[in-house]
Amino acid sequence: STGALRLTWFNQPWIGKRLRNGIQVVLSGKVDQYLGRLVMNNPEIEQLEQQNLHTNRIVPVYSLTAKITQRWLRRLMHQVVSYWSPRVPDPLPKGLRRSADLVDLSTALLQIHFPDSWEQLKVARHRLAFDEIFLLQLGMFSQKRAWQERTARVFETPQDWLETQVAHLPFNLTNAQQHALEEVRTDLASGHPMNRLLQGDVGSGKTVIAALAIAMVVCHGPQAALMAPTSVLAEQHYANLQRLLTGVDGVLTEAQMCLMVGYTPESEKRAIRDGLANGEIKLVIGTHALIEEPVAFADLQLAIIDEQHRFGVEQRATLRQKGRDPHLMVMTATPIPRSLALTVYGDLDLLVMDEMPPGRQAINTHVLLPRERERAYSLIRSQVEQGRQAFIIYPLVEEGDKEPDEGSPDGGRAAVEEHQRLQSQIFPQLKLGLMHGRLRPEEKDEVMTRFRDGEDNILVSTSVVEVGVDVPNATVMLIEGANRFGLAQLHQFRGRVGRGQDQAYCLLIPETDDSAENERLSAMVETNDGFLLAERDLEQRGPGDFLGTRQSGYTQQLHLASLTDVQLIEKAQNSARTLFEYDPNLALPEHQALAALLIDSGSGGKEAAKGDIS
Repeated sequence: STGALRLTWFNQPWIGKRLRNGIQVVLSGKVDQYLGRLVMNNPEIEQLEQQNLHTNRIVPVYSLTAKITQRWLRRLMHQVVSYWSPRVPDPLPKGLRRSADLVDLSTALLQIHFPDSWEQLKVARHRLAFDEIFLLQLGMFSQKRAWQERTARVFETPQDWLETQVAHLPFNLTNAQQHALEEVRTDLASGHPMNRLLQGDVGSGKTVIAALAIAMVVCHGPQAALMAPTSVLAEQHYANLQRLLTGVDGVLTEAQMCLMVGYTPESEKRAIRDGLANGEIKLVIGTHALIEEPVAFADLQLAIIDEQHRFGVEQRATLRQKGRDPHLMVMTATPIPRSLALTVYGDLDLLVMDEMPPGRQAINTHVLLPRERERAYSLIRSQVEQGRQAFIIYPLVEEGDKEPDEGSPDGGRAAVEEHQRLQSQIFPQLKLGLMHGRLRPEEKDEVMTRFRDGEDNILVSTSVVEVGVDVPNATVMLIEGANRFGLAQLHQFRGRVGRGQDQAYCLLIPETDDSAENERLSAMVETNDGFLLAERDLEQRGPGDFLGTRQSGYTQQLHLASLTDVQLIEKAQNSARTLFEYDPNLALPEHQALAALLIDSGSGGKEAAKGDIS
């Protein structure tokens, strides 16, 4: 005997009936001291000669419903796992398991529930996480091949014609833009539908590539459509494309392109629908109105979607189905971390523009403590006196809101109340606009037009300005409650300024003096590289900020795998590619279980190819 321990069980009289003099037991629980004696209240208990499921081992803890206990469910799960794990067919062939250094599925299932050691638990988790990513990758390869097997109209672009179009641009293309243009040109001439994700940091010049892609298609007679998530961004694209594509040397007349958004008058919508149906209109730029309205195209051959993460799979599919296997380009200004590019966006041909046009100055970024807020206000006053403008961002629309505004984090100061305070107390001599997600579309457009035209000096807003707003005269971005936003989103805000020739500033004010939080925000001071910030954001906050409307579909398939585990993802992708190249139809006998699993998961290529795989 090594000592005495007092045991107490409350409301469990059956335990007293099980305990007999002389039996040896194993106990698990918290040891406390009471009146100088060691005590345990309600410990788990098992006889030593019995199989230890509840004590003396790594114990599984399950989610419970009413009236079900851990002990009862644990015993049941042990019976189920012990019986079924040897009987579940392993979908991965032996050769693949050997090359990837994976345990068999039977061992993994048993060890994930009732591991013999921490090392065995790690090995089991690795195998099951590998399966999740492997299946996702195999589905991606299958979907991509199904799409590539389709035929699309060929658009050959003569080199001299393209050089003429580029020469008419008001600026020179960067090397990254030239590379992207050549890739798009090759895609359009391939005879298969282009399926490109064009990603570039804020201000890298994606719109020019979209414009030239449109030119390469519509000059042959067919139609193109560009869909943006907001009417403000759609208007901006319309103005830019009109400048780039029409005029003396343009490929379109002004009458051949149109803008269609939610507030477009019904009479205009009817005229636009007629023009698209009879082929007189060659390019339409719009919002969800393009897919919500009964819009029919005479010959849609190119669909472009900007800020693609703001749209769902069904919305992209609806636009695509307006034509017959049209070429597709989706664009994003949110740099995508490598692990997500390999998984969630693996079905798309990724095209990265990682070079900024010459002449753009680095944005001066500072983290200020809350007590230093007046310094930010002084800078704004100084910039406005020089004829420039400023943004001030808040996470909430109104105080007391439980739900944040579109894309905003929970909590923090509110735009409506702060707008009133700023106007009356801080900047009484200036004109302040107010923008948030609860305004009607036409109200948002009115606010943005006033700011863009210089009628308002300062725009107080929630995160609705994150995407696409282009005001070259704005030089200050002040973000309140910066600790509530991810680095990638902060970088998007920062990209709203510095679009002109003047030095721009981004000021981040967290809600507290917390040193750890300020250290996270200091990454914004250290770099203007959106790709580097995206990787840090993924590590710190997970993938949610990058997935947008793709998130629900993909994360539901992942229970053990992490989208931040690049090593596992690359390993699973390489294994999936090797197997797919060897047996793309999974027709061999040793791949039948895998083929069935792929169909059950909904990742099969034939079904997915009927709709949108982007």
